[in-house]
Amino acid sequence: MLSFNNTEIAFQSKSKFQLRKAYYLFKIMGNSSLAKLGAQISEIALKLHLPISGIIKKTVFQQFCGGENLNECSQTILSLSNYNVKSILDYSVEGKATEVDFKRTMNEVLITLDLAKNNNHIPFVVFKCTGIGRAQLLEKSNSGKELCNIEQEEFTRILHRMDKICKKAHLHKIPVMIDAEESWIQDTIDQMTLDLMKLYNKEQAIVYTTCQFYRHDRLNYLKELHRNSIKNGYFLGIKFVRGAYMEKERERAKNRGYKSPIHQSKETTDKDFNLALEYACEHIHGISICAGSHNEVSSLLLVHLMKKYNIKKNSPKVYFAQLLGMSDHISFNLANKGFNTVKYVPYGPVKEVLPYLVRRAEENTSIAGQTGRELGLIIEEIKRRD
Repeated sequence: MLSFNNTEIAFQSKSKFQLRKAYYLFKIMGNSSLAKLGAQISEIALKLHLPISGIIKKTVFQQFCGGENLNECSQTILSLSNYNVKSILDYSVEGKATEVDFKRTMNEVLITLDLAKNNNHIPFVVFKCTGIGRAQLLEKSNSGKELCNIEQEEFTRILHRMDKICKKAHLHKIPVMIDAEESWIQDTIDQMTLDLMKLYNKEQAIVYTTCQFYRHDRLNYLKELHRNSIKNGYFLGIKFVRGAYMEKERERAKNRGYKSPIHQSKETTDKDFNLALEYACEHIHGISICAGSHNEVSSLLLVHLMKKYNIKKNSPKVYFAQLLGMSDHISFNLANKGFNTVKYVPYGPVKEVLPYLVRRAEENTSIAGQTGRELGLIIEEIKRRD
C-alpha cells in the first residue's frame, strides 16, 4: 500500500551525513527572517565578488540543484534513476536580457534535448519564455499595444527560438514543457504555446503548456483548451502546478487597481487543482499530464483517479513531478510503487542560479507546514537509522 510516511524508502538515496545537512538547511529556511537575511547576504556577497560561491554550492545549491553544467548533472540523474526516479533538466539561469543570453539559453535547451534522446532517464525538457526573450517585450505584446518594427523583429526571433526547440523535440519525440509565468505576460505565452501544440502535437503530446491553478480562471481555461484540441485535431499536453508568483501577483493587482487573478484562499486553489486532475483523467485519451505538486492529498488523489479511470501506473500520459531536494517522501514512494515520477533538476552557474535558490527559500517559508513536514520526516529517518 502506498504511504508517504515511509521514510526508509523516501530517503534511501541519502547518507546520514546528507540527511543531517538537509535537516539544518530546512531548519534555517523554516525561519523566514533568517532565510531572507541569508538570501540578501548571499546576493550582496556575490555582487561584491566575495568568495562565497563554494559555500553556497556545498549547501543550498547542492540540495536543490543538479550541478553547474550538464556534466555535473549526470551523477544526479544516475543516482535518481537507481530508484526509478527520472529527471527533468532545467537550465535555471534567470534575469538575462540580451540576444546573446537568449541564444545561449536556447542552445542549452537544444543540447538537453539531444541528451534526452539517448537517455531514458530524461523524459522531458523544459524552458521559460523569459529565458529566450525579453520580459518587457512579452508584457507589451500581452497588453495589446502595437509593436514597432524593431520590436516586431525581436518578437519574431522569440517565436523562431521557440519553434526551433519544439521542432527538435518533435523530431526526437521528447516532450518539452513551456513554463507558466506572471499573468501580465501569460496570455502571450499561452497563444505562442497553443500555436506550437497545434503544429507539433498531431500524433502525441510533444509541446506541453503549463496551468497555474492558483489563478481562478485556469480550470475553465483547461476545459477551453481541451475543446480546442478536439476541434483542431491535436493532443493536449499540460503541466499542472499551483503557482509560483502569488505575492507578486497580488501586490501588482493592488497597486494598479485591478482584480487579482489569484484565488483568495488556498482551499479554492486546491479545489481547482484537484478538479483539473479529475477532468484530465476523465479525458485521458486526448490529454497528457505532468502533475507538479508537493501536496500529498493531490498526489494521492491522482493515484486514486488513475485507478478509477483504468490508467496504468506506467502510462506515458501521467507523470508525477517534484523539485529536486524537496518532497522526497512523495517522489521516492511513488516511484517505488511503479508510478512515473520525475524530479525537476535545475542547473547552471551558482551565481546565475541564485534567484532560483532564493525563490526556493521563499516558497519553503511561505507554504504552511511544508518545512515542518520535511523536517519531521528527516528527523524520523535519522532516528530510525540510529
